[in-house]
Amino acid sequence: MDSLVSDPNQYGAAPSPTDPGATSGATSAPPVTPAPNPAAAAPGDAAVPAGAPDAPALTTDQVRMVLRRVKDPDLNLNIVDLGLVYDVRVDGSVVTVDMSLTSPGCPSGPEIMGEAERQIREMPEVTDVAINLVWSPFWSPDRIEPRVRAYLGM
Repeated sequence: MDSLVSDPNQYGAAPSPTDPGATSGATSAPPVTPAPNPAAAAPGDAAVPAGAPDAPALTTDQVRMVLRRVKDPDLNLNIVDLGLVYDVRVDGSVVTVDMSLTSPGCPSGPEIMGEAERQIREMPEVTDVAINLVWSPFWSPDRIEPRVRAYLGM
């Protein structure tokens, strides 16, 4: 049976030196240079390390958004909506969080606080984190976000 392609070069394949159809002195096509990618970073546009003067400023809102990933495992609600996060302070690349728990005997306390610290440390702009456990004012359901209270029927 005849081959469907009688000449391997008819579709632009360059003849190989071992190809009997290759002629001596044949030159291959010049290499193709890819077009510049406008989205590629220029040499001076490298990622700015945390704490550098030109680093984007870290905000308390960014930290609070990250803390929304941390849930109280017993209630399955995030610690921000639960009202457990009392204060977030950002000083350059250092974050300090004052937070409480639903009760002093909360068995999930170490897990919640550890996860809060872990989530903040994963932020590229952060170099240090301090999580302070505070009991004043004491947490109550009144600290839960109003929309969450409404969802819970409170």
